[in-house]
Amino acid sequence: MSRAVPTYHQRVAREKRALIVSAATALFLEQGYDRTSLARIAERSGVSRATLFKQFPSKAALFDAIVSESWSTADEQDPPPAGDVALGLGLIGRRYAELLGRAQMTDLFRIVIAELPRFPELADAQFARGKMPYFESLRRYLLAEHAAGTVHVEDVDLAATQFLGMISNYVFWPTLLVPGWEVGAERTAQVVDEAVRTFTARYAATGPGASTNDRGRASPGAGG
Repeated sequence: MSRAVPTYHQRVAREKRALIVSAATALFLEQGYDRTSLARIAERSGVSRATLFKQFPSKAALFDAIVSESWSTADEQDPPPAGDVALGLGLIGRRYAELLGRAQMTDLFRIVIAELPRFPELADAQFARGKMPYFESLRRYLLAEHAAGTVHVEDVDLAATQFLGMISNYVFWPTLLVPGWEVGAERTAQVVDEAVRTFTARYAATGPGASTNDRGRASPGAGG
C-alpha cells in the first residue's frame, strides 16, 4: 500500500520539526538539558516560539521526539519472518548496527549520561521510547523462532540482550569512551556476522543457520 504524498503544509511542518530537533540536540549537548530553554531552541532553529510550542509544549516532549527519531528506522520494518534464524538475525543485527552508527545516537546517549544525576527521567524516556521497542521486536522474533523449532531459547530476555550486546559493545559503546573510535562498514558487517554465528552456535536447534527444513533432524524436544 503506497503512502499518501504529504501536502505543502505538511512538508513545511516536517522541515521545521527537523530544524527544532536538530537545534535542541545541539543545545542540550552544549549547555545541558536544564540550562536550555525552549525560547533558545526556537531562536537557534529559526522558527517562531509559537511554532515550537505548537509542536513541542515542553522540553520533555521535545526530548521524547529526539529519542523516538534517533531510534526510528527509515521504513519501520517489522521483524523478519521465522524460519531461518541466521538470515533473520543477520537482518536484525544490521538494522541495529545502522541505528547505533548514527551520529545522533551518540549525541543522545551523551545527553542522557551527562544529565542522569539531575534528570533520571531522561534515561527512562531513552529506554522506554528508544531501546525497549527495538528490544521487544527482537524478543518477539526469537519467540517466533523458538515456536518454529529453529532455536531453543529458555530465557528470551537474556538471549536478546546477549545478541544486541555482542554488536553494541564493539560498534557503539567505545565511541563514548575512546577518542577517534570508528568502525567502518566492512568491520561492522563482520561484527554482526560473528554475533549471528555465536548466537546460533549457542541456541540453534540443529546448529548454525538452522531453518525449519532441519526440524525433522532436530533432537527430541529441541524446539520445546
